[in-house]
Formats: sequence, structure tokens, C-alpha cells
Amino acid sequence: MTPRLLSLLLLGVGLATASVPARADQDAVQFFSNINVSQGSTVHDAVCFFCSVNLEGKATGDVVVFFGNTHVSSESQHDVVNFFGNVTADDNANIGNNVVSIFGNVRLGENVHVGEDLVSMFGVLHTGQGVSVDGDRVVQPAIVFFGPFIFLVAVIILVVREYRAYRRRLFLRGYQFPPRL
Repeated sequence: MTPRLLSLLLLGVGLATASVPARADQDAVQFFSNINVSQGSTVHDAVCFFCSVNLEGKATGDVVVFFGNTHVSSESQHDVVNFFGNVTADDNANIGNNVVSIFGNVRLGENVHVGEDLVSMFGVLHTGQGVSVDGDRVVQPAIVFFGPFIFLVAVIILVVREYRAYRRRLFLRGYQFPPRL
């Protein structure tokens, strides 16, 4: 056996024996199946792909949703992050750190507390009376993202329409109007 192959083999065995197993106590990870945390229950991290999270109990970690909705009724001690879905927090809900929503709406009820930043990118933010955000509020409406694309599509449609009209005029120029009888 060559020394290079032996050293690679020993390195692989060393890395395999030194690896630490993943710890996922009280975590909820779902694909295509909603996560429901009932009142009085606790979950550490809730991660959901193509599904929704309904948090009526308590989340001690992060709540992350891709292509689904997030509903917080009581408390999330860390971040609530949602991509391509809506975030809803009921009255008197508490979110310990950040609320981030990208390509979705955020609706916060009365007296909701957000511990750090509130970010709503390319969506709409609805807040009730008494909503407190300890950090920054960043709201970027969807028209900022879609506006240039709408303008570009309108210009392309206009150019194609004018080019077709020009070609039609060239085609009809070869025929005599009105036609001879």
C-alpha cells in the first residue's frame, strides 16, 4: 500500500471516529407536513419545508418556514423566519429575537413584542396598536422588486409589437390597395 493512500485512509478513519453525533432534542423538522405545537407544549427548533407552523405553545429556539405560513399565538424565544409565506402573531404574543419575512406578509396583533429586528422584504407589514420592536424595522415593499421587471416586460412587449407592425407594413407594401377587380 502506498504511503499516500495509507495516510488518506488513516485521516478518513480519524475523522469518522472523531465526528460528533447530531443532537436534536425536542426539535421538529417536517417536509410537506404541518407542525402544530399545542398550548402548554414546548418545541426547541421548528423547521418546515413546504408546510406551515402553528405555534400555540412555546418555542425555545428558532422557527423557520420555507413555502408555508407561520402562526405564533404565545411565545417564540428566538427568531421567526419565513420565506415565501405569511407570518401572523396573535395579540399579546412575544417573539424574543428577530422576525424576518421574505416574499410574504407580516401581520402582528395588538401588544406584540419583538425583541430585536423586524424585517419584511418584498411583502406587506400590518401592525396593531402597541406593537413594540426593540431593534430596527425594515420594510421593503414588493413593488421595489417587481417594478423593474414590470417595466422591462412592458418595454419588450412594446418593441415586439412595433417590430410586428413594421413587418406587416413591409408585407402589405407589395400588394396594391384596393385590389383590382
